[in-house]
Amino acid sequence: MTTKQAKKVIWVLNIVEEHINVPSKYFKKMLNTDNLWEVRVNFGSNIFRILCFFDGSEIIILTHAFQKKTQKTPRQAIKIAEKRMKDYIKRKKL
Repeated sequence: MTTKQAKKVIWVLNIVEEHINVPSKYFKKMLNTDNLWEVRVNFGSNIFRILCFFDGSEIIILTHAFQKKTQKTPRQAIKIAEKRMKDYIKRKKL
């Protein structure tokens, strides 16, 4: 990832953090997942995704980031994010 790409990722994360109604261009609920959301960053022809979930109504836990190279989100990326979410919830209950 280049410095310019990283700055764009931070810019999009700030939009998600600061706005109540974030356009789906930047933040969208993932279908057929266990309450995962994706932060969506496009930079030229590069597409980056950060998978995450909510802890309550105001905290978003980022679980997995990757550069998207195909139309569909790789199933392995979703599995990683879901595993980390379950681990987080389990540790939080301790």
